[in-house]
Amino acid sequence: MLVLLVGAVSEGTASADAPPAGQATRYTMTAFTNSSESNLYVYDSPDATGFTLRKGPAYTPPSGLIRDPSIFKHTDGYYYLTYTTNWTGNTIGFARSTDRVNWTFLYNHTIPISGLTRTWAPEWFVDTDGSVNVIVSLTAASTATHFTAYKITATNAALTTWSAPTQLSGIGPNHIDTFIVKTGSTYHAFTKNETTKYIEYATAPSLTGPYTFQKTGNWAGFGDWVEGPALVRLDNGGWRIYYDGYRAGKYWYSDSYDNFATWTTPTEVPGLSGFIRHATVLKETVPGGVTLPTHTTRSLRSVNYPDRYAVERPDSLGYTDPVSTSSSTAVKQSATFTVVPGLADADCYSLRDSSGRYLRHWDFRVRFDSSDGTDTFKKDATYCARPGSASGSVRLESYNYPGRYIRHYSHALRVDLYQNTDTFRADSSFTVVSPWA
Repeated sequence: MLVLLVGAVSEGTASADAPPAGQATRYTMTAFTNSSESNLYVYDSPDATGFTLRKGPAYTPPSGLIRDPSIFKHTDGYYYLTYTTNWTGNTIGFARSTDRVNWTFLYNHTIPISGLTRTWAPEWFVDTDGSVNVIVSLTAASTATHFTAYKITATNAALTTWSAPTQLSGIGPNHIDTFIVKTGSTYHAFTKNETTKYIEYATAPSLTGPYTFQKTGNWAGFGDWVEGPALVRLDNGGWRIYYDGYRAGKYWYSDSYDNFATWTTPTEVPGLSGFIRHATVLKETVPGGVTLPTHTTRSLRSVNYPDRYAVERPDSLGYTDPVSTSSSTAVKQSATFTVVPGLADADCYSLRDSSGRYLRHWDFRVRFDSSDGTDTFKKDATYCARPGSASGSVRLESYNYPGRYIRHYSHALRVDLYQNTDTFRADSSFTVVSPWA
């Protein structure tokens, strides 16, 4: 099965829903770092927010650099990288892996355009017709400006021969780091204006254009002196963009739910901001994941306060309170919930109390309310299961606010943004146990 690079995702080829029971989403990030331009670092994540280092350095080419590494998985089952080989020159590099973390150098490919001085930021793009392309920024100028976006297309399944470069009409000169995704029949390009230092947005009816710029300047609130945009589809159907705030030394992400028109406030990538540079992210569905039993009653025991359980107090708010065999029937009932398929996505989960009210967030505080049937309520009351900090435990990620988890803080249940700390991971982890009532 072809697993697409984030840049290759289109509405017709990738599900916008959470994976079914027995499977899990895995986001693999490849990046170079502030500490080295010659070493690849590989991370992965179940939620596109909290990334864990899998290997670093994971690959060093035989010579030159590995800036701007871009990853995808091909129909042959291998993972492939393409990357910038040097500050100057006319080549891009290729490497291959069976497991995403151990890589073998394949070759450097020479772009056959006379006079090239810089060949930067190659990005995979697999089109809906199955063609495998690389979008690359090229210039023959004497300085690192006036880049223009081109595409080359693989002419064999082994990805060893390539077409002549074709310029993307409408992008450039003076644009670099062009990253493309496709929705329906429209191609969406995110590219850095090398003069203004903003990430701009253009659309086209075909991969090679003509592209029309729809948004320029600080249109999305990403700020200036930013580069290296890379997009990925989230489990709830939204799009996430990652980008490098290189002047401030930070790495950001932001989400869109209206076909790229508006974006959430940029958030630093936890644990990696200030270290990684120009990453791409590959989304896959893999075996495993966390599965909760639906249409059954269960209780949620705190991992780091095992005498405390998620409960609903009389004020309808959620807390973690002590529950034991000597507790009253009412207390035991407050710690008992029915697990049902998610109201917004049946491959995620919702929790219902004995009166039929659902656990939902309001101003990021956990409370219990009767459903009003709106899409907003359904999303507020839906949580996707992710592995917890302890064996057999689970973390519940908000469906409509990816990266936020149910956690206890001063024993009050909240939906808080992921933090790269052991305390947060423990506070947001629960063991699903037999019901108290």
